[in-house]
Amino acid sequence: MAPAPVALAVAGAGRIGRRHVELINANPGATLAAVVDPDPAARDLARSLGVPWHGDLDGLLAGPPARPRPEGVILATPNPLHLEHGLACAAAGVPALVEKPIATDTAAARRLVEAFAAAGLPLLVGHHRRHNPLIMAAKACLVRGDLGTLTTVHAMAWLPKPDSYFDADWRRRPGAGPVLVNLIHDIDLLRHLCGEVVWLQAVESSARRGFAVEDTAALVLRFAGGVVGTVSLSDTVVGPWSWELTAGENPDYPKTDATCYWIGGTHGSLELPNGRLWRGVGPRDWFSPLTCDLLDVAPQDPLVRQLDHFCRVVRGQEAPLVSGEEGLRTLRVIEAAKQSARTGAPVTV
Repeated sequence: MAPAPVALAVAGAGRIGRRHVELINANPGATLAAVVDPDPAARDLARSLGVPWHGDLDGLLAGPPARPRPEGVILATPNPLHLEHGLACAAAGVPALVEKPIATDTAAARRLVEAFAAAGLPLLVGHHRRHNPLIMAAKACLVRGDLGTLTTVHAMAWLPKPDSYFDADWRRRPGAGPVLVNLIHDIDLLRHLCGEVVWLQAVESSARRGFAVEDTAALVLRFAGGVVGTVSLSDTVVGPWSWELTAGENPDYPKTDATCYWIGGTHGSLELPNGRLWRGVGPRDWFSPLTCDLLDVAPQDPLVRQLDHFCRVVRGQEAPLVSGEEGLRTLRVIEAAKQSARTGAPVTV
């Protein structure tokens, strides 16, 4: 007999929040308990779906006994509100999945992690790319030692944000640049695949747009275990080399046949997300021919898989794949990158 659907509320009815609402409604293992957002458009959305609407989390979490609290909350609210809203969920005894970044700084992230731990509740962070079957296959490939000993990694995140993206004033201010908004996803995957970042040097530029926020950045990374890596990031470049344009996860972005991550080891190399696995034939030298195999992976929407996982975590069937602590560790690397770019000095993470 199938378990009862998990009642989930979505706080924040922006673009990603509405996507979560759609996925919950399409999932037989979940049911939409409420929409939380002060915007009248969110109220209209809730009415159209026949579910309760609340202007704030207090109205959701402190409701009368006749209206039970949801079993979980997806926090898709603006980044500066993650701490306040996460603490409210912990105090109410409700598990939460908070969109990335977990918070705006590591001090706030640590408070969230500690609050949920003290309450004995799971806290998940929406680094949804880890739920992609391709990433799971790549991780298994690395754990098996298919590449030998990992040596180096390079990641590119080049994409052109339209001028209209910056009509919102907050997107031109510190904290809204591509390092925190976009690169945090890539850093989380690099940590997941290559190990913890222990040292970095970063440089940023805002020369193309002249805003108070970066538009281009480059990082040199050292990982635990000796892997050395580089990252190139810009949201001003027209080009195909970014996860958004190569992975096919989001139909809003036109998919290219390019790739954006290269992971190299002593016995092979792996390209992602195209899944090309390169290995040598014969002696291990540059004269030997190479073979190229493809990781055999059936594509699935990682946001769908993340929702299924959240439901199982709420039921107590699984531990979080991307816990609050994992979100904190990824944010710590981003914070170190911002510090290094600001001071011009390397940072030990």
